[in-house]
Amino acid sequence: MREFIGTDELKNARIREADLSGAQIRGVNFSNVTITDSWLFNTDISGMIGGLKINGVEVEPLIEAELDRRHPERTKLRPTDVEGLRVAFDVVDDMWKQTIERARRLPEPQLHERVGGEYSFVETLRHLIFATDSWVVRLVLRVPNAYHEWALPPDLPVDAPPDTGPGLDAVLEVRAERMARIRDYLSHATPTDLVATMSPPDPTGHPQGNHRVLDCFRIVLREEWWHNQYATRDLAILERK
Repeated sequence: MREFIGTDELKNARIREADLSGAQIRGVNFSNVTITDSWLFNTDISGMIGGLKINGVEVEPLIEAELDRRHPERTKLRPTDVEGLRVAFDVVDDMWKQTIERARRLPEPQLHERVGGEYSFVETLRHLIFATDSWVVRLVLRVPNAYHEWALPPDLPVDAPPDTGPGLDAVLEVRAERMARIRDYLSHATPTDLVATMSPPDPTGHPQGNHRVLDCFRIVLREEWWHNQYATRDLAILERK
């Protein structure tokens, strides 16, 4: 089986009459891709979607509306002001409280077990520490290279060793400290603070570029919701074992 990892050799490629059945495609950039006269049966697609048309129909608004119908809490995770942010992080706390209670019913080793090549439950929480450190602690709070030693960036490397890292309770302590920082900031934040544009406090960390404070928080909220979805999906599989 050929693998294309960290490469741009398929950029602007023309793929015709090819059999891609069973392929696994992850973390790739499909911007400005055209797919015609193709078969998409039993195909599972997830990711950031904008401007996607299928058979002439733009599907993002349809998908977003259906997700909001199924998960009404999502409508509170797109805040536009300080009070909305406070409410949004209350939603996040409640959401994860239920998921963590469910996870605690499993033996601890299963919380370090990966499903389908994705991060384990504990690693998922460690990735959310990375997201908070990147977008809030680093950019908004201006702490250079603010990543906790347990923070995990996106995407599990194909050659990653088994998860033998810190346990659930230890990771939750770091999560609680990060959330406390967010709460403290929001306790005195103003509308002017939210529209301010922040630049990176260091030259190499993630992300680079200039970002509005409100957008930084909304990215973290989106990460929290989606990774809760991934975690509950994987817990359901682990519970059947």
